[in-house]
Amino acid sequence: MKPLRLATALAAAALAVLPSTARAADYPDPRPITGQQIVHDPTVLALKSGGYVAYSTGGVIGARTSEDLRHWDDAGNAFTRPPSWWYEYNDTGDPWAPDLSFRDGRYWLYYAVSSWGTNHSAIGVATSPTGLPGTWTDHGKVFTSETTDGFNAIDPAVLQADGRLWMTFGSYWTGIRMVELDPKTGTALPGAEVHHLATRPDAPYAVEGPSLVRHGRSYYLFASYDACCAGVNSTYKIRVGRSTSVTGPYTDSTGKPLLEGGGDLLLASHGRYTGPGGESVFRDHGTDWLAYHYYDAEDNGTPKLGLNKLSWTRDGWPTLT
Repeated sequence: MKPLRLATALAAAALAVLPSTARAADYPDPRPITGQQIVHDPTVLALKSGGYVAYSTGGVIGARTSEDLRHWDDAGNAFTRPPSWWYEYNDTGDPWAPDLSFRDGRYWLYYAVSSWGTNHSAIGVATSPTGLPGTWTDHGKVFTSETTDGFNAIDPAVLQADGRLWMTFGSYWTGIRMVELDPKTGTALPGAEVHHLATRPDAPYAVEGPSLVRHGRSYYLFASYDACCAGVNSTYKIRVGRSTSVTGPYTDSTGKPLLEGGGDLLLASHGRYTGPGGESVFRDHGTDWLAYHYYDAEDNGTPKLGLNKLSWTRDGWPTLT
């Protein structure tokens, strides 16, 4: 779930059409999976101990586990109860859009806490020795935003680049941003510049949920465009741009900057798979994967886990199989 009024989100579908690199008929279906399929805003990682874990919006950060990326079991929640500081940002202690990574011998779980329709928001972080639910120690706030800010501190995604640690984030409120983190604490460096990576030309800007990866000598920014959280009426889609610098500027394959509404279309609604977005990218045994949610049009718009292999063209652009 994202902090945006639903009517505003649905209106985003009427914004100008962006450049596309694929036709609807070209979109691959997600890998067939079994077991617990319901997720929203998934982040997936292969564990050092074997198997996989997925965390997502819902519950106290909902958890799923798998041995083979095909069958998924419900594993409860990352936390047994919400940390007390979450209630500063909503009445239910409900976190959103987690991001899972492994660094310096520990698993790091970033997440957002906010309320619908406001950018009074915070990104927090927890660490774990195993990455499994019930083992997380919360370390509080990483970065915050207030109603006086022109950005929204939700939807975190963390990447190490050239010995430094970076966090992309953002939703509406002028789009996708980036801030540098202290690699020791995992929190934002004091006074760190807030970089601007992507936006749309018109309000409400309708771009959120970033995921950042490095491939070859370039950095790739994936983001969700248009409206989520409306079941079969969702118009989410995933677009991508790239840059030779982690802080941008990011452009699409036509050279149009993502700060000017650019972005190559990677995945959109097709068949029963409505509104794919809330994406993240992870690597497993040398293969890149895109994880995302879609709304199942053949199951009353239930949000479910989508997984597709992420391949790369000769000229260095991502494609799905």
